[in-house]
Amino acid sequence: MATRVLLCDDHRIFREGLRTLLEKSPSLSVVGEAGDGPGAVKKVQELAPDIVLMDISLPNLNGIEATRRILALRPQVKVIVLSMHSDPRFVREALKAGASGYLLKDSAFEELLAAVAAVAAGQDYLSPAIAHIVVAGCVLGVAAAASVLSSREREVLQLLAEGRSTKQIALHLGLSAKTVETHRMQVMKKLDIHSIAGLTRFAIREGLVAIV
Repeated sequence: MATRVLLCDDHRIFREGLRTLLEKSPSLSVVGEAGDGPGAVKKVQELAPDIVLMDISLPNLNGIEATRRILALRPQVKVIVLSMHSDPRFVREALKAGASGYLLKDSAFEELLAAVAAVAAGQDYLSPAIAHIVVAGCVLGVAAAASVLSSREREVLQLLAEGRSTKQIALHLGLSAKTVETHRMQVMKKLDIHSIAGLTRFAIREGLVAIV
């Protein structure tokens, strides 16, 4: 089944060009377009896409706030920000809003296809062109996390973010599965994040896990 994609950008020519390129891929289906933030939220409710390609600079409601509202309504939808902005503030705010990917508009089309495939498979994707923004925040991020989590909890968080199962983490750390579960619950409680996907985004945002 083809991945259903919604395009959200206020430039019609850009949307039409992107649609033409995406529809050449048999694994993708562009189900709709929106030219502003409220329209994006409405189209997601109407069309239930799998992935939304979201610009940040949208009229009426910016792409970051639109992302936040979309995911509050339909948490299963994945949002990839496709923007001209490489400012760290935009990248961090997009990740905080729940975006699963962030690419610059001058990225190669092949990279966009790779990002869509990765996000459709349940992974996060950051363009190499902006990955250094996350890396640049590593020291501050680790320090902030260190003030909340214990050393063992940070270790468990990193392994969770790297996709390890409870059993794998237990074997790796020489702990029982029950102990690992206890650490995971403590991490979620302290960070007020209650899903593995949320923990993964936190770890990436805070520089606790490498970008690959």
